[in-house]
Amino acid sequence: MNIKLRIEELTNLINQANYEYHTLDKPTLTDYQYDQFLKELIDLENKNPEYKLSNSPTDKIGGIVLDGFTKVNHRVPMMSLSNVFNQEELIAFDDRIKKVTQTYQYISELKIDGLAVSIIYENGKFVKAATRGNGLVGEDISENVKTIKSLPLQLNEDIDIEVRGEIFMPHKSFNQLNDQRLGQDLALFANPRNAAAGTIRQLDSKVAAKRNLDAFLYQIVDADQYVNTQEEALNYLKKLGFKINPHFQISQDVNQLIKVIDQYDLLRKTLNYETDGVVIKINAFDMHESIGYTAKYPKWATAYKFQAEQALTTLNDITFQIGRTGVITPVAELEPVTISGSKVSRATLHNEDYIKAKDIRIKDVVKVHKAGEIIPEVIEVDLTQRKNQTPFEMITNCPVCGHLIKREPGEADYYCVNDDCPGKHMNALIHFSSRVAMNIDTLGEKVVETLHELGFLNSISDIYTLKEHKDELIGLPGFADKKVEKLLDAIEDSKTISFDKLIFGLGIKHVGAKVAKVLVTTYPNIDALMNATYDELVEVNEIGEMIAQSVVSYFNKEENINLIQSLKQLGLNLSFEKEAVIEHEFNQKTFVLTGKLDLYTRDEAQALIEKLGGKVSSSVSKKTDYVLAGSDAGSKLEKAIKLNVKVLNEEDFKVKLNG
Repeated sequence: MNIKLRIEELTNLINQANYEYHTLDKPTLTDYQYDQFLKELIDLENKNPEYKLSNSPTDKIGGIVLDGFTKVNHRVPMMSLSNVFNQEELIAFDDRIKKVTQTYQYISELKIDGLAVSIIYENGKFVKAATRGNGLVGEDISENVKTIKSLPLQLNEDIDIEVRGEIFMPHKSFNQLNDQRLGQDLALFANPRNAAAGTIRQLDSKVAAKRNLDAFLYQIVDADQYVNTQEEALNYLKKLGFKINPHFQISQDVNQLIKVIDQYDLLRKTLNYETDGVVIKINAFDMHESIGYTAKYPKWATAYKFQAEQALTTLNDITFQIGRTGVITPVAELEPVTISGSKVSRATLHNEDYIKAKDIRIKDVVKVHKAGEIIPEVIEVDLTQRKNQTPFEMITNCPVCGHLIKREPGEADYYCVNDDCPGKHMNALIHFSSRVAMNIDTLGEKVVETLHELGFLNSISDIYTLKEHKDELIGLPGFADKKVEKLLDAIEDSKTISFDKLIFGLGIKHVGAKVAKVLVTTYPNIDALMNATYDELVEVNEIGEMIAQSVVSYFNKEENINLIQSLKQLGLNLSFEKEAVIEHEFNQKTFVLTGKLDLYTRDEAQALIEKLGGKVSSSVSKKTDYVLAGSDAGSKLEKAIKLNVKVLNEEDFKVKLNG
């Protein structure tokens, strides 16, 4: 027997069987035949490891044990989607599309309730898989993703491609897993999504393999290099050997789309996996750029969330919590109830007006749901079960410091106006340290609470003097040498984080991440921003009256001025440096990059274009000035030629750069 040929034969045979069983749902081998072939292949590979192929199905049984997960930078960010929750919000989304174009199609796909994954193939071979993470940086989960039997390790075409999709746990696998855990006296997983998340983060890939995860692929990165529409992208993914969700439809207008969503809402109750909504996209890729993006979401797509599961329970009490800006939020303390697979014991009541409008009272039987399947919310009272409960009255004093609280005219929320309120300080510290602000690793909520209670952290500037208490920190329970070193290193590293992140981290009322970027590009250092007047600020695009007043008010307070002075002395980055644009023919020109570049990486080419005052777009349109085309350029090049867009090869590009 030729061992090398037999290994190739078995590899192809088993991979085909996996595809037929897990992707097509049309098995051609019996379980016994499959097991015998796999056993033979394992034996041959163990004795002859030099003949094992890169797409061997034995990788799907796991075996690699990791020490931890390494970070992966996403070449193209993994953006999340905005949400709509009813027909009115969907129609409003459609109205926004109509302001840009009157000719379009929607494609709708089931929104799978799992974990987003990005997978890279080179020459058709599986290379790497990563989680979404924060959208820019994820974790390498390649060894666990390899164990998903429906996922090909070798594509049907030898191409370089990055694809994205959703890893999930089918109901059958979920029930089997919880049955096993019940027999082992282990805690049960609350729902399939939690089970999938716990599985994909297993360091032992054998554990992941036994839990039978699955995946639907739905996106090609830089898809317009291969196809022109999302419908074509799904069919191309299927052609390459990926498992796609078969439930997608084209709608010509929003009325058709609403009917399709109603069909999906009935269908989801019959499926073997969890789905919590419908993803809606403009089908044609060449329309995406003109419709555009917000700081967080594409404007040409949204997710329609199905109406959440509801439950009745007793509202035992109404308590109050304080946020970083001092806002007081009422919270419903509930008799625990299971909703959408997890136990709920607290729910938001938003504000005084919300409670009074719905006449919610302590000891009422209330209807609760998860807004967007995430945040528990009291939506109404079952008045048939009311007895003589006392009407709600808003508290008059801060639940943390006891200071009087205040509600401004035109606002729905009450605020604690005590600048020394410990509750405000602690929440401000948590926000400042968070991943979305200064990204200080290991300084999470519990650590902040501990250090705050012990008196080490009372203001933001205290974070940067923690190093003076290193010996005391090491002596605290749960603060080992390595943990303290890691914390202090992360604090030191945060001093160089971008100016806009710091402004966002300060927690100025109404100043979110996007507004912070607008502010620092207009006022490129802290002194300029602190001295900005109300009249100047309201003239800035995207800065309204409320934001302008909030910024001026913040920098007029002595304690905030003192904080900024402290941060200056501590060496934090308090300026925004924008590179000077060189006078060049690329100024104000829009480029599209396509194909494989030899002289530059894509990032290098983009950086050079932007340095010379140009910008890079993802799709070709009439507004495109240049297409930089490398080898194997596809549909973007064809479209550029049709639209008479100037096409540059790398040598042309290099000459223009030097010019």
